[in-house]
Amino acid sequence: MDFIDYYTVLGVPKEASDEAIKKAYRKLARKHHPDLNPNDAEANKKFQQVNEANEILSDSEKRKKYDQYGKDWQHAEPFEQAQRQQRQTRAPGNGEEYDFSDGFGGADFTDFLSSMFGQEGDARAGGRRETKFRGQDFEAELQLSLTDAYATHKQSLTINGKTIGITIKAGVENGQKIKLSGYGAPGVNGGPNGDLYITLVVADDPRYKRKASYLYVTEDIDLYTALLGGSRIIDTLDGKVKVTVAPETQNGIKIRLKGKGYPVYGKEGTFGDLYVEWRVKLPENLTDEQKELIQKLATL
Repeated sequence: MDFIDYYTVLGVPKEASDEAIKKAYRKLARKHHPDLNPNDAEANKKFQQVNEANEILSDSEKRKKYDQYGKDWQHAEPFEQAQRQQRQTRAPGNGEEYDFSDGFGGADFTDFLSSMFGQEGDARAGGRRETKFRGQDFEAELQLSLTDAYATHKQSLTINGKTIGITIKAGVENGQKIKLSGYGAPGVNGGPNGDLYITLVVADDPRYKRKASYLYVTEDIDLYTALLGGSRIIDTLDGKVKVTVAPETQNGIKIRLKGKGYPVYGKEGTFGDLYVEWRVKLPENLTDEQKELIQKLATL
């Protein structure tokens, strides 16, 4: 697995504050977002790397391990677990798994990595027992728009230089997690790989408000349509729909368009409803003749 310098990815120094890291991430995430760079594979790759860098450096514990162990930071957890086990289980006369008595510095960690990769026979010859450790779990974020999450589709993301294809089901919620078993860090001494947890981030939409599988939208109608009735063409995520406006429609009245809302997650082909709120727009810059007609109407 290739080592990625996350500080370089975000363009910040190693001593950068949490606020500086957050600011750099937001700037680069906007710059390389797939919505702004359609069909740009390089921008998509950089966007995923920026997300990885933020996921590690914005987490104090992960950042501490990254700063301490460098390129091998993914193996810090089994190393520290081995340290704890050594302190708890070491007894006179037993072959030691590892000698941590001289402290837990970089040399110990280097030797520990050597015992994991390519030198199992030497370790056994020296009387050390090889312990299997499960690999570390990875976490990542995948940014989606409301229209992205409207339909089931395939999408790819890059984790530590490896491209992974996943299927996003229609109707996923903001903050929902997907687990990919075995896509985390490799196990130690034959132990199982860790898992990959992907958090789906569904961005707010400027037009539609979403609550589960229901959508809400506000549409303007003029005073004359509100009074006399008429029709409007409404844009939905499923296409355009002609809607009747009842006579004497009051400002703020809502109508329901059944089945024109958002997909119900896990139930392919099932949709919630779309609620349209009418907002009556009063006429402006009235002529004298129009004002006179309205005054006559007011006296009736």
